[in-house]
Amino acid sequence: MKKLQRPTFQELLVAALRTPLGSLVARPWFDHVALNTVAYWFFPLSRLWASARAAEGSAERFFENARITPSPKLTERAKRNLAEFETVRHRVLGTERKWESVIFGVEEPAPDAALDAEHERLGNRNQYNNLRRMFIPLRLARSVQPVRWQIPSPADVGAVYDMLLADPAKAFRPPDPMPQVTVSHRLGTVEEGQSYWLRFNSPSPRMNDQVIARVYEPACAENAPTLIFGHGICVEFDHWKGLVDEVEAMVKMGIRVVRPEAPWHGRRVPDGMYGGEKFIATAPMGALDLFTSAAQEWSVIIDWLRRTTDTPIAIGGSSLGAMTSQIICDKARYWPERLQPDAAFLVTHCGHIEDAVVHGKLAEVWGIAKATIDQGWRTDLIRRYMPLFEAEGLPIIPPENIVTVLGDHDNVTPFNSARTLIDEWSVPEENQFVYRRGHFSVPVGMMRDHAPLVKLRQILDEL
Repeated sequence: MKKLQRPTFQELLVAALRTPLGSLVARPWFDHVALNTVAYWFFPLSRLWASARAAEGSAERFFENARITPSPKLTERAKRNLAEFETVRHRVLGTERKWESVIFGVEEPAPDAALDAEHERLGNRNQYNNLRRMFIPLRLARSVQPVRWQIPSPADVGAVYDMLLADPAKAFRPPDPMPQVTVSHRLGTVEEGQSYWLRFNSPSPRMNDQVIARVYEPACAENAPTLIFGHGICVEFDHWKGLVDEVEAMVKMGIRVVRPEAPWHGRRVPDGMYGGEKFIATAPMGALDLFTSAAQEWSVIIDWLRRTTDTPIAIGGSSLGAMTSQIICDKARYWPERLQPDAAFLVTHCGHIEDAVVHGKLAEVWGIAKATIDQGWRTDLIRRYMPLFEAEGLPIIPPENIVTVLGDHDNVTPFNSARTLIDEWSVPEENQFVYRRGHFSVPVGMMRDHAPLVKLRQILDEL
């Protein structure tokens, strides 16, 4: 008889948020607490965690990477922590290799073997991610910067992107030929729903890595419409237990959900960094690289879906994922008609990339403005590249097929910016779900309020 796994604190918390308690949490006060938590704890602890990755057990390399001058006491503590960290890190690497051989292996695994490999992988990875807590004493003892800056010069960015300003179609053009998509073995049953992974080489020369996306299929998947749903910045949905997640409700409504890992997140994190850090640390190159690459990668997923299904395809996401979808809503005008999505589901987005990455509260926490100015970036130089992200007209998706979910207290992806955009796009009022919430409380509220998802399902049924 198999030993039952005890739920983690995160899983218990999310379970509580699905109760009436969730309505008390999904308020603006929660956003203030959440923003301060990520600003003063999650990001600094993540930077220390990433430094431990880079150190590979060496206290000297750890402090050098973290840019901290150690004391003898801190050095001794770091040595103990790094020894534990290395033990868990090597365990994670081992279970990832085992998972790879089972889930993507040539032979069809026994159902129990596949589930066991996934439970072991996720459990160890969740433990690894939670090792951030071991650096709390160091965070209390020293000031820790949330980002290890690698800001490129204007000349470096210009060498890559200046030629594309006159031809934005080239920056977002789908690959031809399409890369081969590998489909993993499946978890679950046809009757109860299944999940599996897609894997392919990124078509972007700026990435030079593999893309992986998890697919969640409901029962009767042959009739299920699909939503490609992107995650937020620094969110690694396939590597933590107990995240606030809208996928379960979507699948229960009969929607197939594809969740691609964004560049520099999850299995795609560069050595010595934490998930999403490179997007921040290399501004503005990071935004240019991520959005152009992600758009091309999503075109591969849409192509695979068009070849394997004959039901409607929506794109969407939360925060970073919503902004990726929003860009595709415009730049897919350069794509063949068969690759153009049918609907969009945008959660906590804003009208312009600049409003989030320059003026948003998280950008203020990271200190992007100072970091870029120190490297010679003026506002006019940054705005030079905004046309690659700006809409050239109305979206290629009809406004009646767009659903938007916003919080009027959102200061991370500023609400007023999003309001202006959806008015310009003429999104029908019945497709707009605006709550008295902020950036972090909107997803919490959606755990109990499924009205936006019901609307999306209605739109997909009518296509």
